[in-house]
Amino acid sequence: MRPFIRETAIAAPLPGRNLDTDQIIPARFLKHDRAEGYGRFLLHDLRFHADGSEREDFVLNRDPYRRAAILVTDENFGCGSSREGAVYALADYGVRALIGPSFGDIFYNNALKNGIVPAALPGEIVDVLRNQLERAPGAQATVDVEARRVILPDGAEHPFEIDAFWRECLLKGLDEIELTQSYLVEIESFEGTYLPASPWIAR
Repeated sequence: MRPFIRETAIAAPLPGRNLDTDQIIPARFLKHDRAEGYGRFLLHDLRFHADGSEREDFVLNRDPYRRAAILVTDENFGCGSSREGAVYALADYGVRALIGPSFGDIFYNNALKNGIVPAALPGEIVDVLRNQLERAPGAQATVDVEARRVILPDGAEHPFEIDAFWRECLLKGLDEIELTQSYLVEIESFEGTYLPASPWIAR
């Protein structure tokens, strides 16, 4: 996975509380081959009419928000089922980070596993960010994993929490297995000394 240290990008204010994983990617699209990309299915039923034409009033169908790599979400984004396809759709669309008041628990972990940073900030700060973006379409926000900070378009900085393990994975661009493998020399060194000193363990 691609390392995430600091990302500055156009941010789009995405409407909708309790926007669940079935809205992020409707279940009927999960049968498609992931190798072909799930980005085209992101928020499909909100982005498109039944005939496949775009809904002109939807934020991601308007310039400059089409190029957004950061989405500003509302409360409980990613609730619902545990489908990892919701995160695949975001990643394949080009989303690198989410900024919102709260996220579904399973979705939150799935996002981190796939290199997307869900940065939770107090609701009043998210509202300020949303207002800034609506007043200045194309404005950029920054999500800094190394510094654990979100920087709003006006320059205001706000800290967010991220587990130390996931922070290390993101900074190095490694998933859990790859991170474990990066310590292979240390693991083999430990096993080489610990087992001979404690032979009773292998009995």
